[in-house]
Amino acid sequence: MPSGEYLRYVALGDSQTEGLGDGDDTVGLRGFADRLAEHLAAVNTGLMYANLAVRGRVAGQVRAEQLRPALALRPDLATVVAGVNDLLRPRFNAVEVAGHMEEMFAALTATGAHVVTLTFPDVGKIAPLARPIRSRVFELNTCIRTAAARHGVAVAETAQHAVTTDPRLWTADRLHASPLGHERIAAAIAQAIHLPGSDDAWTLPLPPQKVPTGWQAAAAELRWAATFLGPWLGRRLRGQSSGDRRTAKRPQLMAMSAAPDANGNPCRDSIGP
Repeated sequence: MPSGEYLRYVALGDSQTEGLGDGDDTVGLRGFADRLAEHLAAVNTGLMYANLAVRGRVAGQVRAEQLRPALALRPDLATVVAGVNDLLRPRFNAVEVAGHMEEMFAALTATGAHVVTLTFPDVGKIAPLARPIRSRVFELNTCIRTAAARHGVAVAETAQHAVTTDPRLWTADRLHASPLGHERIAAAIAQAIHLPGSDDAWTLPLPPQKVPTGWQAAAAELRWAATFLGPWLGRRLRGQSSGDRRTAKRPQLMAMSAAPDANGNPCRDSIGP
């Protein structure tokens, strides 16, 4: 739909799509999918939007838990973003992960929905201690592109632009995008679907900032490992997930108004079909 006339948008995925890093569980999460829905609603005031994403889910869980509900909502636009949680597992298989993605691509496009996904930036430039899994990211991106091409799925190529590894686009845990990062992801997807008013401004670098000294960088890595990496590894060893006992934040299509509320946020109201 080159005119951007989407009326039923459904988002599938994990914590990035749920919106972690952009708000919190007290005030509510926004995230790139909400931000994209706001862009869509500005073009089509009758937009209906559902977000089925749940944090901690690997690609196979996204397919098993979210695909059928997504198909039942009959979207004309769907975003499918998953695989980061798979990258962090000891037994990672890029072909298997992309296979789950491709099943979702195939099922959604078969209904006539326009599907969009994205590639992942170089994690080694975001978190130096994560450099050992860089090759996994590159391999997964290649598999995602191949699967997307087979089904006419649009790809927002966040992997190909240096700005996506700028630390200001990421939260302190270096796994979830910051509000600015989510804003850039939404803009990347908007451009990928040729939404009116979209452009490549999301690829532009941020203003220069002071480069930390070697000692400061090393200290930051140690703090990150102690604060985020250690607890994450502990959950894995205990067989726990950040998404345990969680459900989708917006499981049904709901109308969105392009008009902001008193806090400057687009209104979310009236449950749809």
